[in-house]
Amino acid sequence: MRYPPGSIAMGAMMFARRYGAFERASMQVAASALLCAGFSAAAAAEPASEGTAGNVDAARIIAADSEPGSWLAHGRTYDEQRFSPLTAVDTESVSQLGLAWSYMTGTRRGLEATPIVVDGVMYATGSWSVVYALDAKTGRELWNFDPEVPKAKGRDACCDVVNRGVAVWKGRVYFGTIDGRLVALDAATGKTVWDVLTVDPKQAYTITGAPRIVKGRVIIGNGGAEYGVRGYFSAYDAATGELLWRFFTVPANHDGPFEHPEVEQAAATWSSDSMWESGLGGTVWDSMAYDPGLDLLYVGVGNSSVYNREVRSPGGGDNLFLASILAVRPETGELVWHYQTTPGEHWDYTAVQHMILADLEIGGRVRKVLMQAPKNGFFYVLDRATGELLSADQYTYISWATHVDLTTGRPIERPEASWSKRRAIVAPDPAGGHNWHPMAFSPRTGWVYIPTRRFAFPYTPDPDFEMKPHTFNTGEDWAEVTRGVEGFIDAGRVCSPTDITAWDPVRKQAAWRVDRDTEVPGGLLATAGDLLFQGDGTGFFRAYDARDGTQLWESRVGIGIIAAPISYAIDGEQYVAVLAGVGGGDGIHRQKVDYVNDGRILAWKLGGKAPMPAVRKKAERVVQAPRMELSPPRIEHGRELYSRHCAHCHGMATRNSTLIPDLKTVDAQVHRDWNAIVLGGTRANQGMASFADVLDADGAEAIHTYVVSRALHEPTLLESVASFVGQYACVPVEWMTD
Repeated sequence: MRYPPGSIAMGAMMFARRYGAFERASMQVAASALLCAGFSAAAAAEPASEGTAGNVDAARIIAADSEPGSWLAHGRTYDEQRFSPLTAVDTESVSQLGLAWSYMTGTRRGLEATPIVVDGVMYATGSWSVVYALDAKTGRELWNFDPEVPKAKGRDACCDVVNRGVAVWKGRVYFGTIDGRLVALDAATGKTVWDVLTVDPKQAYTITGAPRIVKGRVIIGNGGAEYGVRGYFSAYDAATGELLWRFFTVPANHDGPFEHPEVEQAAATWSSDSMWESGLGGTVWDSMAYDPGLDLLYVGVGNSSVYNREVRSPGGGDNLFLASILAVRPETGELVWHYQTTPGEHWDYTAVQHMILADLEIGGRVRKVLMQAPKNGFFYVLDRATGELLSADQYTYISWATHVDLTTGRPIERPEASWSKRRAIVAPDPAGGHNWHPMAFSPRTGWVYIPTRRFAFPYTPDPDFEMKPHTFNTGEDWAEVTRGVEGFIDAGRVCSPTDITAWDPVRKQAAWRVDRDTEVPGGLLATAGDLLFQGDGTGFFRAYDARDGTQLWESRVGIGIIAAPISYAIDGEQYVAVLAGVGGGDGIHRQKVDYVNDGRILAWKLGGKAPMPAVRKKAERVVQAPRMELSPPRIEHGRELYSRHCAHCHGMATRNSTLIPDLKTVDAQVHRDWNAIVLGGTRANQGMASFADVLDADGAEAIHTYVVSRALHEPTLLESVASFVGQYACVPVEWMTD
């Protein structure tokens, strides 16, 4: 909206900005004043003229099936089904797919974006929030935009400096940045239209999710719960960048004042002595969906700040709205209903995972449903008009609960899964039975296809935990976890750690599964050609028969793929495209790569003849650690500090994917400059921020001692045997928790 100088609306808006921290109530006052002044949002907006680049609006997205060659929104349609109606590539012709074109992004970190294709132009994002506009027929670059995110901000990104994509609306391209900005670009030129800061820059907020646009409002959330922030999501005017409303998912304190009524409702579910200084978490960092008929926007809410619930909220409580699905009115942010998947969230079991809307015949009548497979391992089917729970069944192995009570909607927890007082090995692990990697739904089969994970994790309480901003604040004893895995982390393998699960939401069971020998899954695409497309961390892009899981085709890319594919058509030819570049949480911590992670966008078509881009072999690195005094107490002190401040990027026990330097094999110069790097920030422009706010010289040197001890470590006989056996044997995840 635009506000004439001296108007009542301008005064109300300025008051809201100055005193309300963008509170929704103040925004509603401003909006009412604007209407009284004779203005409307519709009149203030500037719709793109027909024929301009990025000419997308609600009517076009709602009618997306009438132009199956486009991919207009994040999930193609508002219902986020990720189903392409195109049929030229089907189970018979898929064997003829060949590469049509490739585009090198110039990145070496994770690529997670879903591209948008509008009128022959592809819009996508890369690491560090860079945006690309390409000719979707040839891959030729039309423009690119670098928001110039300070590389030191990567310290606050728990799971890589990734971005999941853009939204396109009325001639503009919208995206969020790692440093918390929401940016609007001209779709034709890539020039900045507006750029607004959506977060407090002094706190460890990030944005990695793709925005959604509903009724001219750009909806965006944020991340950073592990680092101690308070979650919310916001609506901005697509034309002007003005904040229209904001929904806080957790309270700032127990007794108010409350920004809106829902915060007061949430406060009643937290103990009065909760760890308010932690922000409590509840960040909205990924999935949303929209039902135009019901006019409901569905938003998934994330995990707690401080996982250990007895530390976070000592008096108990469900801790709304952690791990919840919210249905709100997109014009006002008013809550219509909510469902909490994991009351009192305790294991990083977010509910931000992909939500799919569909109409299914259940119990003899057609129900408008919302489906989600969140981290906690249960597949939920909800009535999306009312929030009524219709079913909740295990789609992967879990050990934290026995089942969900359909009468109360609450999971029945297993007491042995609680880790507030003692260590507990629990499945799923913090990355969940299904993480951000998008699933897909085929109306032809009626099944949801889930990129499923099977892992367990040794949750271990830290009796001496203290909240420290801009560090990992989960309440876990990471040093103890490290002690438990050191020497075995390279050897231990979980049998079939990931799979594709075809889930029948009506019969409430798996129709089929395809086991994958990779720890890093990719997102999924279903098509009317009865195909299912997915890449993975091993560097293959594959097509499966959506009806039975039979593999029908594969292309060796050589670079790990975690993003979800799309399909579009130009001049009568169907394309299947995906971003390739391993990374993200799984990619950094689990996938070992021996290549340079040169990011790329790839598109295949029938009869394509383009050469696959070459993959560069990563240079061998050797240990250049200096000889130094390695006293056990000093090593242990370094281990504790390393585990808290370094392991989440550089890897536990200094094992990592080599996307971020393996500290065991850094060169001699790094060892000489250690404190200058760690405390002085001399490599901040490469993403290694200074840690002088949480470490002193003695602490930095202790970490150095620990790293050198690991670099010079000679494997014990037991470790050598475990490493040898691990090459040929694997452990079922069930054995780890039984």
